[in-house]
Amino acid sequence: MPGKIAEYSELLRSGKISSTELTKAYLDEISASNPKYNAFVSVDPDRALKAAAKADKAIKNGEGGLLTGIPYGVKDNIAEKGVVTDCCSKILENYRPTYNAAVIEKLNAGYAVPLGKNNMDEFAMGSSTETSVYGAALNPVNTSFVPGGSSGGGAAAVRAGMATFALGSDTGGSIRQPAAFTGIVGLKPTYGAVSRYGLIAYGSSLDQIGPMTTSVEDAAVVFDAISGSDKRDMTSSPLSSPVSDKLTGDVKKMRIGYPKEYFEGIDPEVKSIVESAFSFYEKAGATIKEVSVPALKSALPAYYIIACAEASSNLGRYDGIRYGIRASDYDDVNDMIMKTRSMGFGKEVKRRIMLGTYVLSAGYFDAYYKQALRVRESVSEAMRDLFASVDALLTPVAPTTAFPLNYTSENMIETYMSDFCTVPVNIAGLPAVSLPAGTAKSGLPVGMQIIGAKFREDVILNAALAYEADHPVKTDMGVRI
Repeated sequence: MPGKIAEYSELLRSGKISSTELTKAYLDEISASNPKYNAFVSVDPDRALKAAAKADKAIKNGEGGLLTGIPYGVKDNIAEKGVVTDCCSKILENYRPTYNAAVIEKLNAGYAVPLGKNNMDEFAMGSSTETSVYGAALNPVNTSFVPGGSSGGGAAAVRAGMATFALGSDTGGSIRQPAAFTGIVGLKPTYGAVSRYGLIAYGSSLDQIGPMTTSVEDAAVVFDAISGSDKRDMTSSPLSSPVSDKLTGDVKKMRIGYPKEYFEGIDPEVKSIVESAFSFYEKAGATIKEVSVPALKSALPAYYIIACAEASSNLGRYDGIRYGIRASDYDDVNDMIMKTRSMGFGKEVKRRIMLGTYVLSAGYFDAYYKQALRVRESVSEAMRDLFASVDALLTPVAPTTAFPLNYTSENMIETYMSDFCTVPVNIAGLPAVSLPAGTAKSGLPVGMQIIGAKFREDVILNAALAYEADHPVKTDMGVRI
């Protein structure tokens, strides 16, 4: 059975299958596969089948669009009314939002079918899903390896054929890195292109919701469905526009940059596979131009200072008073808050909160946080200047293929450093897409990243489509009907 949204949609519109049948097939696949991969932390068959029935009725009445009747997964930090959304953290145990995130509202209006919540690193802090209170998700390509993080559960679900697509969030690479590790497509939109209303925040100036899919065309379809301005999100922008109808796969006269800083410190095999893509684009009529952005070398430390500072502020609300768990034995309010947060947060979240609190404290604010903001501006300016001479940048997504299980806890600093290919995009608020570039000798996928100027999702997805058409990925993603 084909896995692309357009192909499923055609079958639904033609009456060859119903959304109820398609949803049941996915629920069956989740029952069979999720025990192996731990990609979903909760599934609600009744809710999914009710949504499928509504979709079938909409199709019968000629309503809806390409996503009508299509089953999907949702990262556990995106609010769904009445559905447990705990960010895979003990501190938010059994928390049920009283409202839907903006992206969920849009998908509900289009009669898409939510299957359940996908596993993630606790509060999106991690690169492997191993910080999840539910335990790590496993990579369907090879279960001895992680699917990446923090949106690893969604990536694993899509790769294993348990969801047609998944919604993830990307603060420093959390959509693109899992997509690369599992061999699927992941789109991090321009900051402001998709409303953050209902996304439980990690780093508010960095977070962005985006799709993880089996194809570039699917990523464009989902992006079109969830993007657009929202008055409830003051960082939301009206500059975003639909991209699906702009994808031709023609890259003639396109200017693609080879940023040499991105290829330093990369595993030789990964580097070779990603660099081979430049030859394809050159043959397809694009112009390749070597560029240099020295400011990128400062992006990673600036990112961790800014992200942890914002996390310290954002996570201050989890105190046991308003929602989530509360310590049962305490002397006063301060003792209750301290004990609740100590027992509720995991080690990685505590580590980042403490780092963020430190850089915001008196005596260190100017030395660290203000300096990081200056670096951020220099990186943003350098990237803006760069896109005056090129249309897109082609880079690795990560310096290696997927990490083995338990690797991150033993190699924490090295894991943090592995984000250097992805965080500049978040620092500058740019769009980027990760797509399969090839396969390493180990059998693990290698991803490549195409970065564009702000609100030029059409440019990067078009370039990705050209490569994908010439390098199709053969997998068993998608259910059989």
